[in-house]
Amino acid sequence: MSQQPTLLIVDDEKATREGLRLALEGDFEVYLASNKKEAESVLKSFDVDLLLTDLRLGAENGMEVLDLAMSRPRPPLAVMMTAYGSVDTAVEAMRRGAWHFVTKPLNLDEVEMLLKRGLRQRHLEVENRELKQVVEEKGKLKRLIGKSAILEKTIERIEQVAPTRATVLIQGESGTGKEVVAHTIHQLSGRPAGKFVIVHCAALSPQLLESELFGHEKGAFTGAAQRRLGRFEQADGGTIFLDEIGEIDAATQVKLLRVLSERSIERVGSNTPIKVDVRLVAATNRNLREMVDRGEFREDLYFRLNVVQIQMPPLRERGEDVVLLAAAFLREFAEENGRKLKPLTDEALALLRSYPWPGNVRELRTVIEHGVVMCNAEQIGVEHLPDFLRQGRAGQRSVDQVGENATENSLACSEDFNLDALEQRLITAALAHAAGNRTVAAELLGISRRTLQRKLKEKGL
Repeated sequence: MSQQPTLLIVDDEKATREGLRLALEGDFEVYLASNKKEAESVLKSFDVDLLLTDLRLGAENGMEVLDLAMSRPRPPLAVMMTAYGSVDTAVEAMRRGAWHFVTKPLNLDEVEMLLKRGLRQRHLEVENRELKQVVEEKGKLKRLIGKSAILEKTIERIEQVAPTRATVLIQGESGTGKEVVAHTIHQLSGRPAGKFVIVHCAALSPQLLESELFGHEKGAFTGAAQRRLGRFEQADGGTIFLDEIGEIDAATQVKLLRVLSERSIERVGSNTPIKVDVRLVAATNRNLREMVDRGEFREDLYFRLNVVQIQMPPLRERGEDVVLLAAAFLREFAEENGRKLKPLTDEALALLRSYPWPGNVRELRTVIEHGVVMCNAEQIGVEHLPDFLRQGRAGQRSVDQVGENATENSLACSEDFNLDALEQRLITAALAHAAGNRTVAAELLGISRRTLQRKLKEKGL
């Protein structure tokens, strides 16, 4: 899908803004702003390729707009314009990131040629950056660390499905590395130079999620001051990863089903279909089949997502991989923190092997980073690891034993057969073990933080 390059014009004079828009809108998707605040709104909402800004914006200084633009993750190529040009001003603009400088009154033909030349340079810079990113990412394909038999089987499945166009559903507990798997699938696919776009579905309300996924038109709802491209359009030619797919609401499920069926999206506030070429990978820590049976997830969408399923094993089933992962994280965090690479003591290694890792690989990363930062000796010992680790096994057993005790005492108390009551006790035990931290408790329970919050509200906890 070809898209016009985007151009933001910032000038406090309406006649100048409109004149430039009329001259350039055939070659560019043009956005207008009269001041710093409006310019900031556009820069935050859109991926702007080119910026043409006046030096004087009433009482404001166009240099501040330039600074805002240069602070963006992907800064636009910027051209300053002014009726008060001087060598010092031009040098200052270049120092702050401007690509070129033009003086008023403007020659529209020259401005158009300058912008097109800048756009060609912009494309070369983007291509070089994407090529460098592909090369760097190819060196990271061994991020799935481990030699356990269960992980080897998972890797074989990933390598088999990655080169295809099939939709993939990754299931597994929180912290097992589902996002790493999705990224690996993208790297090994036929579209590694395309974008890899991540959407954390549980972090957004249904209304925001719809706009985030599909974009919206100007005026589609209160606050929609400009058109916004959604994540599917941004991922065109690449891969979109929908994390925690089990958290999306019924209305979004219907729209997502249409995307998978027709390979097209509609922005919020528009009925015009837009074709997209996107590989979809989804992940969840919930059992979607059970959600379908309970009427919480559409069966037709489940079948569309579950073309190929990859189950990520929890770390407690990959005991032999703990040491390998720990060694990799030791190198990573020693380099990141400018510390000498230090080994773990035998006692520390034994503790890591015996811990059940309810937070999986993510929790192990945190523990190793803590050890690297806190160690002031030649080896990282038990005393350098987090305090909770030494009590972790007992704490985890307290969570597990809630279920065990329900069975052992079932003859004495019929409430133990009640799933709702058992779930309430599990949640209470997990929160107690996590010292009230809901994020950690959710990871212990294998659910998202948003789901835990909903259950707490439902049960009045």
